[in-house]
Amino acid sequence: AMEDVCAKFVSQKISKTRWRPLPAAALQPPDLFATGSWDNEDNRISIWSVGDLGNGGLNGEYQGEPQLLCDIGHNGDVMDMQFLDQERIVVASSTGTVTVFRHHQNNQTLSASLRWEKAHYHVDQDMSCGGAACTGVICNNPEVVTVGEDGRINLFRADQKDAVRTIDNADSSTLHAVTFLRTTEILTVNSIGQLKIWDLRQQRNEPSQIFSLAGDRVPLHCVDRHPNQQHIVATGGQDGVLSIWDIRQGTMPVSLLNAHEAEMWEVHFHPSNPDHLFTCSEDGSLWHWDTSTDISDKPSFLHQGGRNTTYFSHSTINQSVVSAWLSNDPTKDRMEITNLIPNQTLSVNSLDILGPCLVYGTDAEAIHVNRQLFA
Repeated sequence: AMEDVCAKFVSQKISKTRWRPLPAAALQPPDLFATGSWDNEDNRISIWSVGDLGNGGLNGEYQGEPQLLCDIGHNGDVMDMQFLDQERIVVASSTGTVTVFRHHQNNQTLSASLRWEKAHYHVDQDMSCGGAACTGVICNNPEVVTVGEDGRINLFRADQKDAVRTIDNADSSTLHAVTFLRTTEILTVNSIGQLKIWDLRQQRNEPSQIFSLAGDRVPLHCVDRHPNQQHIVATGGQDGVLSIWDIRQGTMPVSLLNAHEAEMWEVHFHPSNPDHLFTCSEDGSLWHWDTSTDISDKPSFLHQGGRNTTYFSHSTINQSVVSAWLSNDPTKDRMEITNLIPNQTLSVNSLDILGPCLVYGTDAEAIHVNRQLFA
């Protein structure tokens, strides 16, 4: 299926890729995505169109590669990036500043519409050298939550210059990522293998719950919440392991799935088809985890660089009631794992999925788009 993937070389290392969200009633596949770069002389935020629907193509397949619509310089490495709405993108910088960029679709330009300078900082906000990297942002318009290397959590509103709320010493270690559990609760992951829930209605500055990986305190880099079952959470960390958590019970993961051979940078449940999950890694791989297979139907194969391990499914529990993600070892029940990039060498830093479309970015200075993910 790899011939469906279109690669575009962009002469900058890509740290983040994000689809522009579609309007609620939209039936068409996504058409625009944004990228951010890192480790370049001049980092940029760019908006791309996925290319034209070719007239000559059979089955209406697309012709051509992604087209650059507009871009704008960005101070520092792009550490994270989220669309706030159809027009605005919130970008986290290694300098500690968080910027809201607006995409003007009438004349295809980008402009900075709001900047929260040094939202994250070490020691002293006024020190010129004191910026601490903002490592993660998550949006629930108009709210924006940011986390950083300084262990701080900020709650901003997209129309206000000052933070609505700041939890200064939320964590004594680096916070690497954040997601919303529900509108008033967020979940953070840190560099000592902990997952913490924060209730933003509470005035106290302590987490309402703490979960942690047993033993090793492996740094966690990424987190995503199951779109329909809000108690199911996936995290990935420095050891490349995928951890599935049920935040209703216990303080440890439900399952640990051996995945990548180096840091896992991002994990995403498919937003409308969460039996599918995607992870990408420093080791140059991007894995598609599929638990949707009908358990009576076929054995599950683990495709891992040519090694095929067959697990025969056992239908001891009613899978329609219990999410496959919460079984003790999902790989035994039903799971197909496919590396979508068989011979990539450099880090895959970011991925995003929407409908049938996958976009990912790499240190090989390329962005890749696959628009027939489930073909």
